[in-house]
Amino acid sequence: MTKSILEYIKNASIKGEKILAILLDPDKIFLAEIPSISNRIEKLKATFIFVGGSFVETGFTDLFVKTLKMHTKIPVVLFPGDYSQVTNNADALLFLSLLSGRNPEYLIEQQIKSVPFLKNSTLEIIPTGYILIDGGTHSSVLKVSNTTPISQENIELATSTAIAGMYKGKQLIYLEAGSGAENPVNSKIIASVKENISIPLIVGGGIRNKEQLNNAYKNGADLVVVGTAFENNINFL
Repeated sequence: MTKSILEYIKNASIKGEKILAILLDPDKIFLAEIPSISNRIEKLKATFIFVGGSFVETGFTDLFVKTLKMHTKIPVVLFPGDYSQVTNNADALLFLSLLSGRNPEYLIEQQIKSVPFLKNSTLEIIPTGYILIDGGTHSSVLKVSNTTPISQENIELATSTAIAGMYKGKQLIYLEAGSGAENPVNSKIIASVKENISIPLIVGGGIRNKEQLNNAYKNGADLVVVGTAFENNINFL
C-alpha cells in the first residue's frame, strides 16, 4: 500500500478496484475478542479497519486501537463519533462533516474541538463529506447528531449534497444508512452520486449479505463499509 491511505483509495477508484472496510465499534467489542476478530478480518482480505462508534467511553478508543494494532497489519482508520475518539495510534482519520444535517455541532464544532490534538498528530487527516440516508431505523447516529436523514427517494437532494461537499473541498464522500439500518443506501442514490462527483465514494450501513455488497459496488461505491453484519456473524462473507 502507498504511504497515503487517501492516495490508495483514489488510485483504486481510478483503476476500478473495489475496497472493503470492516467497521469495529469499541463499545460493542471486548478487548479479549480482538485477536480472533483480527484474524477473521485478515482472512476476509479487508483493505482497512474502520474504528468508531456513537457512544464510546473517553480514552477507550485509544486502548482499543493499540490492542488492535498488536494483532493486525491492516491499516486502521478512525471513523469517530466525536472528537474524544481521536487517537494518534491509528493510521488515518476520516475528518467528517455531517453535510446532510444542519446541526453546527457536527458541521464544525466537533472539528474545532479536535484541533488541539490534531495539529500535533501524525495521523493522515482525510476531509470527508458525511451524508446520512434514511435506513428505516432511528440509528444511534441520528440520536447523537439530532439531524434528519435524507429520504431514500430524494435522489436529487442526496446528489446535490454530495456535489456541494466536493465543491467544498472534501476528498471523500460517505453515504451512510446508519448502524443496523433496515435498508442499505438506495442503489439509485449510489449511482447518481457516483456519476456526478469526481472523488471516491464510500457506502455503508445496512449491508448484511454479499448480494447487497456487490450491488453497492456495481452501482459505483469505491469502498464499502460493513459493521453490524460482521458483528452479528463474522463469517457472513
